[in-house]
Amino acid sequence: MSGNPQEQPLLADSFQEEDELQETAYDSSEKIVVVGIDESDNEENWGRVPPFSWKKLWLFTGPGFLMSIAFLDPGNLEGDLQAGATAGYSLLWLLMWATAMGLLIQLLSARLGVATGKHLAELCREEYPSWARIVLWVMAELALIGSDIQEVIGSAIAIRILSGGVVPLWAGVVITALDCFIFLFLENYGVRTLEAFFAVLIGVMAISFAWMFGEAKPSGKELLLGVLIPKLSSKTIQKAVGVVGCLIMPHNVFLHSALVQSRQVDRSKKGRVQEALNYYSIESTLALVVSFIINIFVTTVFAKGFYGSELAKSIGLANAGQYLEETYGGGLFPILYIWGIGLLAAGQSSTITGTYAGQFIMGGFLNLRLKKWIRALITRSCAIIPTMMVALIFDTSEESLDVLNEWLNVLQSVQIPFALIPLLCLVSKEQIMGSFRIGTVTKITSWLVAALVIVINGYLLTEFFSSEVKGPIMSGVVGAITTAYLAFVIYLIWQAITFLPWKNGTKPKTITHSEG
Repeated sequence: MSGNPQEQPLLADSFQEEDELQETAYDSSEKIVVVGIDESDNEENWGRVPPFSWKKLWLFTGPGFLMSIAFLDPGNLEGDLQAGATAGYSLLWLLMWATAMGLLIQLLSARLGVATGKHLAELCREEYPSWARIVLWVMAELALIGSDIQEVIGSAIAIRILSGGVVPLWAGVVITALDCFIFLFLENYGVRTLEAFFAVLIGVMAISFAWMFGEAKPSGKELLLGVLIPKLSSKTIQKAVGVVGCLIMPHNVFLHSALVQSRQVDRSKKGRVQEALNYYSIESTLALVVSFIINIFVTTVFAKGFYGSELAKSIGLANAGQYLEETYGGGLFPILYIWGIGLLAAGQSSTITGTYAGQFIMGGFLNLRLKKWIRALITRSCAIIPTMMVALIFDTSEESLDVLNEWLNVLQSVQIPFALIPLLCLVSKEQIMGSFRIGTVTKITSWLVAALVIVINGYLLTEFFSSEVKGPIMSGVVGAITTAYLAFVIYLIWQAITFLPWKNGTKPKTITHSEG
């Protein structure tokens, strides 16, 4: 390749006329203009990364914190409290490394969005044949619905706690469903207003669970040893697998690749793209450090109060508040209501980001250019209708809710390959990423992490189905579905190895600087 910068391949928004006919994550008028992003660059420094700026970091901060909410949703909180109650402090090291693996995956998602100007759902639509992208879309929607049911039920449980049991579960679901209108209202005031709202909710979670941490006073020594020294036994392996499995959310991989496009980045200048990637890496890391600390608060509170007790095996999201009050008492402000406030913030924030993710998934896979309120209404209805049915059926039984939660975890676990494999396939290819494709070391590390996550979730599925599936007919049905499932996963892996754009004559994703 020539040393002349004009001949270096760069990513840009080429073929603009075609893009105007397609669904995009954000319109040009919605994107935030970062200070200095439009500064004129001469031919000599077009590839130079501008010096670090705290002001720019502040302007790029936002998408990572929205992404981090998936690490703090009610499903994760239930995984935290159960891990603490049954395994004590011994799985904190795994929580840390699972968060690190999640960070790697989310950084790749952000890299894809920044470098290509398109999010994962859009690229899956363009790069896979029609039958494959329909399957990927259906799987993404199922994962989103499963996650949304957990989040809405978590919010409804929190509302029931804070109302003193007056508001039933089904009514809490209705109230939570109205968050769609909060989302639409805030979106009218711009991306930064929406991000500020989520920052407040994360702050509420941090304060609530930190307060609980202060009330419970877990052992600092045990906490530090739990983070630094790996421990695993036959009794805790199932919870260990659950800790890893619940942190990697399929819909979050799609979401982050779209959120990063809320900033205006000049993709005709390599230095500007790299600058955006640097700032997004910093803010995403900070966001997941915050989420890790909050998860530690929850895990250690329940480790201190319930590890080794008879209640450890029966504790779940529905009865956790009651058990906390019985164990730690009322205090200045009853710990039951502190838990309820934190749980409500987690549920509300995650359901709204779920609505956000649903818009991008549906619009990207189907190329729908609908008004935002219509897309939000469709997305919300897809989750609320089954959630309402669940609330009416399981309102009176906490044990049934726990069983349902296990099924929903299974539903999301089986979807993970359908987000991770296309992501890794796309970020590895020069046809898609140009000079921003990942290197050999990152590629090997990423595939190893993805393989580990898929194997862990496969273990969960095997354990679950071996205990739940009985009878020859049911076993035959599950066997047939499993065969089809594995065949599609193998197809995706084969596509990643022998990648060729689906459309004949697909237009190249790179242009030279002079052509820009």
